[in-house]
Parts: sequence; structure tokens; C-alpha cells
Amino acid sequence: MIDYLSQHLWQVWTVIAVLCLIMELMAGDLFIICFSFGAVAAAIVAALGLNGYIQLSSFALFTLVSLFWFRPVARRYLRKGEDERVSNADALLGRQGRVVETVHADGFGRVQIDGDIWKAVTHDTADIPKGANVRVIGRESTIITVEIINSNL
Repeated sequence: MIDYLSQHLWQVWTVIAVLCLIMELMAGDLFIICFSFGAVAAAIVAALGLNGYIQLSSFALFTLVSLFWFRPVARRYLRKGEDERVSNADALLGRQGRVVETVHADGFGRVQIDGDIWKAVTHDTADIPKGANVRVIGRESTIITVEIINSNL
């Protein structure tokens, strides 16, 4: 078995390349695919009948070149045109909601935004009454800072 593998080492490199491609499909960050490129280069060198040191050298060289050249270029190309979307609580900034529990100037209240109720404070010195429409202007952890946009009581 070992004799067969040493004579057909290109098949081992090909299996390594395919396994790296499969792992890349699971990860998706264009890191593991660089090892796949190196394994393909080593498979070609092995198919030409060159020794194991040259195979390992070509694997290392092509992997490093693809890590430092291919990956940044590919990531820049794949992310081109993608807008920078905010997520989680940062997406609340600028959103509007309705006060469901009076927001006291020296304390807290509750604001409903898209069905979720958030603990809120006001940046003004006046209370914001229940039922008022507010806009989120800041966030500290899970507590949002709001300002009143109109008062329809």
C-alpha cells in the first residue's frame, strides 16, 4: 500500500485538494481554498515525477502566494458593491418607536420598536409620556436613548 502511494502521490495531493475545497464550502472565508491551490500545484509536480521535497516546496509556495495575493484580491472582488449594513442593536439608531411605559427624565421607561420592547432613557430634561412617538438617537449596551418626535396623546 505504501509502495503504491509513493508511486502515485499525485492522487494523495488531489484528495487533499478536494478535502480542502469541501472544507472551504463549509467555512466560506477563502482561507482553506489557498491550501487547495497548493495541493493542486503539488499534485502537478508529483505527476511530473519530481521528488517529495519539491512537492512540499511547491505546496508551501503556492499556498503562501495564494494566501497573500489571491485571497485579498478575491475578497475585495466578492465584496465589491456590498453595502455596509449595521446589525443587531446598532441597526436601531435612527429608528422610530412608540413609548409603552413613560420614559422619566431621571430614570428609565420602555419603548416598542417593531414588536420588541427596549429599556430607554431620554436625553431631554422632560419626561416622555406613554403613547408618544420617539426616535432612537443613541445606544449604551441594551439601553437606548430616545428623543420625542411628536406628541399625539
